[in-house]
Amino acid sequence: MHTRNFDFQPLSNEDTYIRTLGQATIDSPLQLERFIDGDDSIFVEVYKDARFCAVGQDGVHEPVVFEHAGPRAKLFFDPSKTKCAVVTCGGLCPGLNNVIRSIVLEAYHFYNVPAVFGVRYGLAGFIPEHGYNFEELTPESVRDIHEFGGTMLGSSRGPQSPEEIVDALERMNIGILFMIGGDGTMRAASKVQEVIEQRGARIAVVGVPKTIDNDISFVAKTFGFDTAVAKATEAIRCAHTEALGGPNGIGVVKLMGRNAGFIAAEACLALRDANFVLVPEEPFDLYGEHGFLEALRERLRSRGHAVIVVAEGAGQNLFRDIHGTDASGNVRLGDIGSLLCSEIKKYFQEQGTEITLKYIDPSYIIRSVPANSADGIYCGFLGAHSVHAAMSGRTGMVVSKWNGRFVHIPFSLITRGKKNINTRSNYWRAVLEATGQPRTLRNPG
Repeated sequence: MHTRNFDFQPLSNEDTYIRTLGQATIDSPLQLERFIDGDDSIFVEVYKDARFCAVGQDGVHEPVVFEHAGPRAKLFFDPSKTKCAVVTCGGLCPGLNNVIRSIVLEAYHFYNVPAVFGVRYGLAGFIPEHGYNFEELTPESVRDIHEFGGTMLGSSRGPQSPEEIVDALERMNIGILFMIGGDGTMRAASKVQEVIEQRGARIAVVGVPKTIDNDISFVAKTFGFDTAVAKATEAIRCAHTEALGGPNGIGVVKLMGRNAGFIAAEACLALRDANFVLVPEEPFDLYGEHGFLEALRERLRSRGHAVIVVAEGAGQNLFRDIHGTDASGNVRLGDIGSLLCSEIKKYFQEQGTEITLKYIDPSYIIRSVPANSADGIYCGFLGAHSVHAAMSGRTGMVVSKWNGRFVHIPFSLITRGKKNINTRSNYWRAVLEATGQPRTLRNPG
């Protein structure tokens, strides 16, 4: 595998079990030749080391599986009496509108639900004191939203009371809540689901995992990632052109990636014009014989130009005075892009070497664009499978893709830890080969 989790623990089939609100007894209105059977499942791990295996009562190792996503023949909710709500949380990401649209179209056209409501401005939209009204979503109102970036519902960061959220759901007689967001949103969704369970309410909570950084555990790829890589590749191409424009030209591109450098790595593999890729998973030194600046000097000496791609969470070991967290509870980051640029200029000035440095930070452009065709297709499946799962009474889970198939994953796994690049994998070796940078940019000791 070319990814790893910070908190990597053995799994059992109890860990992958999906909760339901009760027995599904209502015939599905979908006209299909085949529904998903209860025994359909996807192996969690297919490699020889059988990393995810449970030991059965007879001592035999049994493979751990995820439940296969898709429509069921029997439903828990009566479609004609079920109202749904959709909320988007956290930062913007390509594909948010596509997921909203897919949920609305699936719920209306195939399950004939009476109403789907959009919650305005994230979880704050549930809290009466903020004064945000629910917005009814119809096939007509979402017809063209996939042509635009962002989210038609707006978003917000920061926690809200799970009790007040459930109060709002009960006031509106909502049977199904779809929550679209990152791991923080999924933790909030888990707390909402716990309150619902404590009250004995029959409300399903289904998540659609979202992060442009692609760092959510047990999610092979998050929506918006393909679009982000495509736009990041354009920025690297521009930096390369700028670097070629004069002697000792240097192009620096800062990309998103707080804890994982997937966007930076994938964009560099896509274009192969970058000479350095700096990611959070691989700390580096600026100065010293094996440090980054010495490697950059050697690159300029041999080739006359250089392109540097840096993820926003890279090089945080170089900062000493950054403290606190943001509204989402994320540790505040030092501005590695600005630090690199200032240190590069200082270093070569002291060397008596004239350089031309151009700095590009396309982060807000990347996250605000509409989804490309690949992400549009992916979002369509995520939205549709979320509706299938919720209508069958499943709750406390997200729809994800694993080993090429769509599956159901419980909140407890999604929130277990973050995913990042395994820097001892063939994947990272390919990145190093594509850039030509040294295996390490750290000094011994």
